[in-house]
Amino acid sequence: MNRRAFLGVAAGAAALATGRKAMPQSIIDTHIHLFDPTRAEGVPWPPKDNAVLYQPATPDRYRGLTHGLGIVGAIAVECSPWADDNEWLLNTAARDSIIVGVVGNLEPAAPDFGKRLERLRDKPLFRGIRYGNLWDRDLGAELAKPKFISGLSLLSDAGLTLDTANPDPVLIAAVLRLTDRVPSLRIVIDHLAQLDPPAESRTRDALRQNLRELAQRPQVYVKISEVLRRVDGRVHTDLDFYRARLDEIWETFGEDRLMYGSDWPNSDQWGTYSEVFLIAGEYLAGKGVSAQEKFFRKNSVAAYRWRERSGAGAEA
Repeated sequence: MNRRAFLGVAAGAAALATGRKAMPQSIIDTHIHLFDPTRAEGVPWPPKDNAVLYQPATPDRYRGLTHGLGIVGAIAVECSPWADDNEWLLNTAARDSIIVGVVGNLEPAAPDFGKRLERLRDKPLFRGIRYGNLWDRDLGAELAKPKFISGLSLLSDAGLTLDTANPDPVLIAAVLRLTDRVPSLRIVIDHLAQLDPPAESRTRDALRQNLRELAQRPQVYVKISEVLRRVDGRVHTDLDFYRARLDEIWETFGEDRLMYGSDWPNSDQWGTYSEVFLIAGEYLAGKGVSAQEKFFRKNSVAAYRWRERSGAGAEA
């Protein structure tokens, strides 16, 4: 174990020793990624030159990293635009009960979207798809296509969820328009903590107004994920550095709409899993037991409608 990993584990152990009883006992991490660069076909992400990420990210590796933190389940979110990787992700998730849901990848405007969705929708682990501005996509532009709206209506009719990635003012505006076009669709905004308010006042005001509008839509949820960041070559692991941004998100959306997500293993580029988790835990510590239970578990059930698995529910 290298020094960084040791310090992360030590910090986690210290926090658990002093405040673990105040934390929920059955936490769901709503945002992790699974992939295996060693498979024959390779992976579209992460790139080979990323020494931190370019190694298998598997459920058993995740179990080891989260041992002792009270995490009993995770939602695996696609990190591949290849449609056939939906099956790979579902098969990988099915082998370990710590994965309670899968957010896959499909193109809602594609001619075969309905058929692909039909094959996936009845699999208990399949909880929805992700669409935004990853993989050269443009949610706002797609909203003008009737086939795209029809596809998302099918997703909604199936009781499934749409995750969006990655937030910027243009994407947030598109998500707001989408809630008007398909009002019944549950939507999850990923990584909102990474979106800094723009410097230009008009753009900043428009963003805040759009977020306030989205906060009025009960079918919209937000992940407190990808919180850590590097500024001037330094990654801050103290809560005070992030508190103002987290407060703004909390005050906008409230305790019934926010969820915990680690963004593992992408988060390894900024800190250990313990460091990521403890920022969230420390922030929630002052919110009360009810808010903690919602943030760390109950809101994920409302957003994804994931189901308990045999063998799940007890920490590894």
